Amino acid sequence: MHPRPRGPVSLDLEALVARHGHDPSRLVQLLHEVVAVEGRVSPAVMTRLADALRMPRGQVEGVVGFYSFFGSAERGRFRVLFSDNITDEMAGAHELRQRMLDAFRVQLGEVSAHDTAGLVSIGATSCTGLCDQGPAMLVNGRAIGRLTPARIGAITSLIRGNVPVDLWPENLFVIESHVERRDLLLSTPLAPGEAIAAALSRGAAATLDEVSRSGLRGRGGAGFPAGSKWAACAAAPSPERGRVIVCNADEGEPGTFKDRELLMHHADLLVEGMTVAALAVGANTGLLYLRGEYPFLVEPLLALLAERRRAGLLGASVLGVAGFDFDIELRLGAGAYVCGEESALLESLEGRRGIPRNRPPYPVTHGYKQRPTVVNNVETLIAAALVAAHGAGFLRAVGTPQSAGTKVLSVSGDVARPGVYELPFGVRVGEVLDLAGARDTLAVQVGGPSGTLLSARELERRIAFEDVPCAGAVMVFDTTRDPLAVVENFTRFFAHESCGFCTPCRVGTTLSAQMMERVVHGEGSRRDLKDLAKVSRLMRATSHCGLGTTAGNPVLDALEKFRPAFDTRLRSREVLPTFDLDASLAPAREVTARDDAGAHFEGRDELEEEE
Repeated sequence: MHPRPRGPVSLDLEALVARHGHDPSRLVQLLHEVVAVEGRVSPAVMTRLADALRMPRGQVEGVVGFYSFFGSAERGRFRVLFSDNITDEMAGAHELRQRMLDAFRVQLGEVSAHDTAGLVSIGATSCTGLCDQGPAMLVNGRAIGRLTPARIGAITSLIRGNVPVDLWPENLFVIESHVERRDLLLSTPLAPGEAIAAALSRGAAATLDEVSRSGLRGRGGAGFPAGSKWAACAAAPSPERGRVIVCNADEGEPGTFKDRELLMHHADLLVEGMTVAALAVGANTGLLYLRGEYPFLVEPLLALLAERRRAGLLGASVLGVAGFDFDIELRLGAGAYVCGEESALLESLEGRRGIPRNRPPYPVTHGYKQRPTVVNNVETLIAAALVAAHGAGFLRAVGTPQSAGTKVLSVSGDVARPGVYELPFGVRVGEVLDLAGARDTLAVQVGGPSGTLLSARELERRIAFEDVPCAGAVMVFDTTRDPLAVVENFTRFFAHESCGFCTPCRVGTTLSAQMMERVVHGEGSRRDLKDLAKVSRLMRATSHCGLGTTAGNPVLDALEKFRPAFDTRLRSREVLPTFDLDASLAPAREVTARDDAGAHFEGRDELEEEE
């Protein structure tokens, strides 16, 4: 499961498949181990995997091609991926990336040649979850933050020396903890088993009722009541295979890193919450789906699960209660943002491409392997553990009537103190910025690229489900930033992360990215702005899942709140051709050694005169 640098270890595919029980649903986890040894999944390995798992080869190839961390193309022995998130970009990621590209004389996405043939390939990834300590990168799956020119130089030397990543100085891989404010969740310790014991004392039905009365809503952004979800799962017919609790720890929204902190320092509370949920709905299986960019959390989490089994808090007869059997397995994602959507996540858990399912039926009745399944995120389950221990009033004491409790925020960008802030629901956005040390704020993106773009005039608005919902990310941009460049980064992100299943999203995100690129570079027209709005609304109305329906949010918000920035960047004509015919004739001019006026497209001159 843990991605490892390539070394002298050889791939024993038969043993690997046997260790996973020849189970096709474990394909994603199998591929992690293949990539850890060989750096890629070659066509020959795909064929052998398909044979061993008795599944169509095309299905294996489809999975390999779907996830960013897999792939069949040749890669360098060291695969370097720079974060392309906007906050990393603002911190100088592109300049550092270019420094390394120059050092190895390669282009983005290429494998090095010449004196370093096959040594390194350098690319980009959407986000590494280190927005509070960027710029950041992944090297053979391992995260490195706080990049500087000096660090890039040191990393370049290690790669040139062909030093295995496991032997690199440990200080390169230090993940810092930046908790700037604590409230209910981050400052209420529980003894291991305390919430489970309270829930057992109360009983399953009463625990479910307690969670419902607490007003706990899913912290992933949508805000669906946790009690209602649990009740629907508990009521769903379940054959002998039992119900399932899935923890969605795949926080892939750029700008979000609060689950990293929760998993590093509060994982025991999370497991406690999953076990309480299992008791309430009658589940016997737990799955923790961890973001692929967080492999450094795998070993600590496995150790925690083992410790809780030894303590009788997981496994058969939890806390000695006959019939209360529940255990948790850790699974690792593979770099697909869409797998944050619960049904796409379930597809990934079953070893397939993360394509969101048609609904209904919903996961609460037909989830993991068609079993009734609750999918909650890390923060929701931690809050559930505290509700089980302290009662419904624990959350109701703070927040708003519609948004009980607190919200854990990841604050990054143009602030003096980036980090994790836990604040009561209903907090003003301006208060968050004051705490983080923001100055001269131009805009705030709340909830990541799919969330809400606020202007400086809206800082009195409140973070709450009834006003500005937020899954966790708060990215701040001061007056030195170009709002169009921010939006262009977001459209590029959505075009990269679209799963391609439905046409509105697949085509719409690509068109949006192309049009925003033209606008940012001064090649756009008023027609582009009209089309941007039209495509964004079309995606919102007709896309298959939340990725597509929210992909146009930053464009529509920016057109509404920063329209002058668009208008000043446009060329004056109503419509501009998207194809530069004169530029396309350049190779012909070079071959014929002609560069006179007659060798240029006449229509271009006429258009220039019309301006």
